[in-house]
Amino acid sequence: MEEKRPSEKAGDVPQKTEQTPLSQLRWKDRAEAAKGGLLGFFIGLAVIVPGVSGSTVAILFRLYEKLLCALGNLLRAFKRCAAFLLPVAVGVVLGFALGFFAVRGLLQISPFAVIALFAGLMAGAYPAVTDQLKGERLTLPRAVLFAAGVLLPVGMCFLSLFSSGDRALEEVGGAQYLLFVLLGALVAVTQVVPGLSATALLMLAGYFNPLMQSVSLSYWSENPLVFAVYACLLVGFAAGLLGASKGLSVLLERKKAPTFYAVAGLALGSLLTMFFNPEVLEVYRGWAEGELFAPHLIAGVLLFFAGACLSYAFVRRGRRQSAGKN
Repeated sequence: MEEKRPSEKAGDVPQKTEQTPLSQLRWKDRAEAAKGGLLGFFIGLAVIVPGVSGSTVAILFRLYEKLLCALGNLLRAFKRCAAFLLPVAVGVVLGFALGFFAVRGLLQISPFAVIALFAGLMAGAYPAVTDQLKGERLTLPRAVLFAAGVLLPVGMCFLSLFSSGDRALEEVGGAQYLLFVLLGALVAVTQVVPGLSATALLMLAGYFNPLMQSVSLSYWSENPLVFAVYACLLVGFAAGLLGASKGLSVLLERKKAPTFYAVAGLALGSLLTMFFNPEVLEVYRGWAEGELFAPHLIAGVLLFFAGACLSYAFVRRGRRQSAGKN
């Protein structure tokens, strides 16, 4: 009679591996690939709307660790990772395009209502982040990580209020291009770390509005050197995306609970900054000076709760699917 291995003793429960293997980087069907496209769509929007975190949506869709694995191993297993990332990339392009042409327009009409809608979506999705901490013991170091996570986006947003204002892209030259490589890398980090906002970072650096305003044929014809700025941002973004994804994958593999305590803090802090950033403070200032605010406030409250209910419904659906697999 063959002797049982220690891991095969009666009553033992097979342990789940925390690492996402490359062999699992595939879409089971078109519906799952469409979910990846929707994830990319929100990541694209995150560049436009202050406080929106595409990574939080990835956690909501239970694709976060797979996404990090695909990005972190893109050079190692290009074909498999690229096939997995293709629907996400298409969604990113569509989300950015819609955000740039439509959402930015809506932000001009009723910024508070639009931001409240996205804040509601993020608030309703927050339990998807805290679900990762079920069964984990709250220790002092983990509490410190959570608090630091809350304070980081809040601190970034607070500092952006005292930034020196928008910087001119026309005056960039020499070693300043290296700063755009670094800025691109930091923007990439905001895309894979839940709770960090690329918009808040660019506002802090003073380049959000100049970059948004530079996307026009007339600007390109008058300032062709802006494409050098775009190139530096892309180089930094690519390097930062690969490096940050690989680093986070290692952290989640080795220190998943502490990492998610920090992530939970970042997500909460980011939610707070959606109502406390330079663009929204301009709205509050206008209200204080006598601008009509009641319709915008009422619409914002209603859209916040609608967004929260919608995203929380996705959280509950994900919980049921997860329970069904277990």
